[in-house]
Amino acid sequence: MAKRRFTTEFKIQALELARELGSYSEAARQLGIVDSALHNWKKKYKISVEAAAKSVTDSVTDAEEIKRLRRENEELKKTNYILKRAAAFFSQDHLK
Repeated sequence: MAKRRFTTEFKIQALELARELGSYSEAARQLGIVDSALHNWKKKYKISVEAAAKSVTDSVTDAEEIKRLRRENEELKKTNYILKRAAAFFSQDHLK
């Protein structure tokens, strides 16, 4: 049987679930994994579950901010292009 791989985000969310439920065994049962995996993940990351949940939230917030800034950047590029074209048009019109 192939070894299952889990993302870091999944592991942190699993640790958060265990904290909410107050039981590693219950969280592991709900997720379909062994509870020793949860204990190993907690040791591996050496961070509190609260800090882990905050870091996941922060990374999601950062990704949303990057997406918003990219959209805004594209809009500003379009506006800049239009203004440059308008300036060129009006400066040529003045020469006639």
